[in-house]
Amino acid sequence: MQQHGPVVRRRKLGAELRALRTSAGITSGEAARLVGWHQSKVSRIETGTSGAKPADVRLLLDAYGVDDDQLRELLVMLAGSDDAGGRNHWWHAYRGVLPPTYRDFISLESQASAMRTLETTVVPGLLQTPEYARAVTRAAADGLPEERLDTLVEVRLARQDVLRAQPPLLLSAVLDEAVLRREVGGPGVMSRQLARLVEAARLPHVRLQVLPFAAGAHIGVTGPFVIFSFSSTSDLDVVVLDHLTSSLHLERKEDLEAYTEAFNALLIHALSPEDSLDFIAATAAGA
Repeated sequence: MQQHGPVVRRRKLGAELRALRTSAGITSGEAARLVGWHQSKVSRIETGTSGAKPADVRLLLDAYGVDDDQLRELLVMLAGSDDAGGRNHWWHAYRGVLPPTYRDFISLESQASAMRTLETTVVPGLLQTPEYARAVTRAAADGLPEERLDTLVEVRLARQDVLRAQPPLLLSAVLDEAVLRREVGGPGVMSRQLARLVEAARLPHVRLQVLPFAAGAHIGVTGPFVIFSFSSTSDLDVVVLDHLTSSLHLERKEDLEAYTEAFNALLIHALSPEDSLDFIAATAAGA
């Protein structure tokens, strides 16, 4: 099923809350009485028919005796938390600049424990240098005022904090060789970007593999995708497909299995992490 981010989040949140209620041995009617609501509100939240406020989610989690801080934070995030403080919600300061689909993507990225991505055209945003990020953003939004461009680059760089967090996001990226060959921002910018990839590839929580042209046609030719995974529960895993003006979220079990199999197939055809590091370094030397 293809859905836009907010719909997916409501449905996932509702399903998880229903599972937690059932696990606690509480009926929907009892849950409603515990938090002082009508039973219909509990039902609407659990079916994803209506959204839940962060405060509503906390009430339900308290009623169900859920004390796992990581799970609580994740479910509150799915409710669209507007909490101003904390690293996990920094993007709300850019609400007037970023489209909802991008904010959704950042919120998932900030809470995920792992991210698998196929990139066919540009370097993954989490690994871009400031000047490369500026060149990519300028190309994607021609005619953008400098002030707006500065803000979008600032957001791109702020997202990279997930790789410096404790624990950091586990990033596994397959890069088509075209990503390394496409000159973005000029020779100097590209040379420094490739050097940044070499540095990143040496980090213990970053796994980069290059899919060389010699591999021929592959399952990823249809376009890039991202798979987010969450340590608290695999039921919240989601595939994100980016388009020019929006993003699509795939959350059915069949979709997740299909994209996971596709990513695993790409890993087989790609160079090993060690050979990929050498390939990137050689490309940088010749850039």
